[in-house]
Amino acid sequence: MTTPGQLDPSLEAASELLRALASPVRLGIVRELAARGRPVHELVAALGVSQPLVSQHLRVLRSSRIVAARRRAREVEYTLADEHVAHIVLDAIRHAAEA
Repeated sequence: MTTPGQLDPSLEAASELLRALASPVRLGIVRELAARGRPVHELVAALGVSQPLVSQHLRVLRSSRIVAARRRAREVEYTLADEHVAHIVLDAIRHAAEA
């Protein structure tokens, strides 16, 4: 419950989530990870952008706890930390495609 003049804390949390997603590359990463976990080189190939750029955006997504990383042999596999984010992103992409 909030007091007068104070916003609901969940609104601030939602705003931070949307800010972390506010990049075409990050949206693409989430879209790719919605299907399954992937190493960086697969994300690079799927998105058609450089490895350093993908890594930079993965850092933002990890710091926002949108994606998680797990070492698998010599690779790091990235997965979505929460499937709800996939629904948000996929719905936004579908909505934009309708316009």
